[in-house]
Formats: sequence, structure tokens, C-alpha cells
Amino acid sequence: MQKFLTARWQDLIMANYAVEPSLLESRLPRGTELDLHEGKCFVSLVGFMFLDTRVLGIPVPFHINFEEVNLRFYNKREVDGETRRAVCFVKEIVPRFAIATVARVLYGEPYESWRMSHTRTETNVSYSWSNSDGSNHLEVKIDQSVGVPEAGSHGEFIIEHYWGYTARSGGRVDEYKVEHPKWELFSVKNEQIDVDFGKTYGAEFAFLNNEKPHSVLLAKGSEIAVYKGKRIG
Repeated sequence: MQKFLTARWQDLIMANYAVEPSLLESRLPRGTELDLHEGKCFVSLVGFMFLDTRVLGIPVPFHINFEEVNLRFYNKREVDGETRRAVCFVKEIVPRFAIATVARVLYGEPYESWRMSHTRTETNVSYSWSNSDGSNHLEVKIDQSVGVPEAGSHGEFIIEHYWGYTARSGGRVDEYKVEHPKWELFSVKNEQIDVDFGKTYGAEFAFLNNEKPHSVLLAKGSEIAVYKGKRIG
């Protein structure tokens, strides 16, 4: 498989909410099913840094380092006895108009371009994103390393998904592979989740404004590679 995109993903804040599966079933790409952990269905609000970004090995000027915030959920597909555990996106937000347009038009990914910023100190990580409808903010205080999560744990479930599926027009579904080493996790304190989920992600997600997350994690991140996708349906 050909590497389409390489980068370093860094300082991934993941706020994870347990939701009813019915919220997401209509968004499942054809041929996949929801991936549950201990019977629970999750959506995750994820903010992170995209660094040293290269497309087909070539850095694109002014589009190398930027923030991304996405709302994602977890699905899977069985292929010849292999379970391909994957993520599927409700919306992905970046500050670069060209990236959002190319990803949306050419690859069918639900990208939008918003104003974005971040801060990183020895003790805190934060992401902010805004448009004409309002502003959102996600911030944590870094606590202590909990290492690479154990097999079967909640932390492993959240970060160990190495496939993606995208539903496109006409019933088409694309599959792509993401490669990265296992990530070190940190516990966090004093999390601030000031997000209007309804305005940002759709009215069906507005109830999350008043929900306490099941967990909030911080992953150190690593170099990643996204392989060129293929049509599966």
C-alpha cells in the first residue's frame, strides 16, 4: 500500500462520551458495524496538533503544522476473519481552507475550516475553535503518565483503531489504513470542555452540552502514516 500522508500527531486530548447506539447507526458506512467496549458505545471529541505534514512525501507550504478538532465514533468490519477496528468522523475541523476543501471534495471527509488556536505549556494543553456561530474551547491540565494502556482496557479501545471508513455519495464506501506505534497516555485534571455540541456537530448531539464525559485522556502521540484508500462498496 502507498503512503498518502505522513505527519506527527501530538498532544491528543480525547473527551469520551457514552451514548446510545441509535444516535450513530444512521451514520455507519455500509458494510460496517458499531464497535462497542464492554457494551458501551462511545463518541470522542479529539483535539490535537498535525505537525510536519507531508502529502506523498512532499511538504505543502503553509499547510505543514496546524490544529485539528474532530468528533468521531468507532466502527469495525470483518475481512477474511480479521476484525478491522476503525474510526468514523461526524466532523473534522481545521484552520486551513485548502485542506478542508480538498479533503471534503476529493475524499468525501466531513472537513470544515474554522479559526483555530492552541496553547501548550509544561502543565496544560488547550485547543480553541470558532466561527460566526460561536467559539469552543477544550483544555486539560497534564497529570501523570499512565504508560501504554493494557490490552482490553478502555484506554486501548479509544486509541487503538487503525482503520477508517468514509461513506461517500452514491452509496460508495472507502477504506483506509492508519499506522502508528502504541501511544503513551497521561491522566488529566481540571478539564475544561466549553463546547456547543449542537451548533458545532448537529442538534442530535446538543445533549452532550450537559453530559459528563466517561473519560478524558491525553495521548502523547507519534509519527503516523495514512495509506491511500480504496473503494470497498
